[in-house]
Amino acid sequence: MSHEMSTQHATRVGARPFNHNQSQAAEEEYDRLRNLARQEASNRAACLQRSQEAYANGDGAAAHALSQEGKEHGAKMEMFNKQASEFIFRENNADGRAAADTIDLHGLYVDEAEEILEERIRYAQSHGQTHLHVVVGRGNHSPDHVQKLKPRVEQICRELGLQYHTESNEGRIYIKLDGSPVEMQHVSKWDGYQTHPGYQQPPWHPQHAQQQPQHYQAAGEGQYGEAEKVARGLLSRLINKLLRMLCG
Repeated sequence: MSHEMSTQHATRVGARPFNHNQSQAAEEEYDRLRNLARQEASNRAACLQRSQEAYANGDGAAAHALSQEGKEHGAKMEMFNKQASEFIFRENNADGRAAADTIDLHGLYVDEAEEILEERIRYAQSHGQTHLHVVVGRGNHSPDHVQKLKPRVEQICRELGLQYHTESNEGRIYIKLDGSPVEMQHVSKWDGYQTHPGYQQPPWHPQHAQQQPQHYQAAGEGQYGEAEKVARGLLSRLINKLLRMLCG
């Protein structure tokens, strides 16, 4: 789903985008992309303001031209934010930095992290994965040390009917993907990235969910099938997003 990431409502999780020691070049590239997006957001706002002024002055042609220019800046803003989110996600989840059952959302805006996590959950469920560790950060580098991503991840779990538990360092959440209760012996203590012994999962990136066919287990007696549970959860997510847009 396409959405705007303006400087007014986009919130990055933490002031430090990387979860590991990263090269200065990588830091600079990430900041470059986000700064370009902020510039385009500022240009868009200026164009829309001028468009409104032109319309109020009776210059419809100028108002229309400025409105179109504002839309172009908005499209560029989304493009740069998308490039930045893909770059940071790729860096933080590269081979050797995250285990097969772990997804790291550091450095993403909340809405970006939400979309990627939803895709990751669907992909994992379609491949029979029973759990997922989600790195959300502890909010140490956020304003007032308030965790912004963790509440959204917990909300996603509730709306999808998934059980979850905060792990020992409070910066990671363990999610059960099959709807069953969390077994505490499987909730890892934070010591780098961990996974269950012998567990293997196909490689994944945010585009996989759109490319791979989904296969769900048949419904058990007295239970909804996996496909129906996912569909119900996604419908609930859509309704809540629409409500947030209307109330915002």
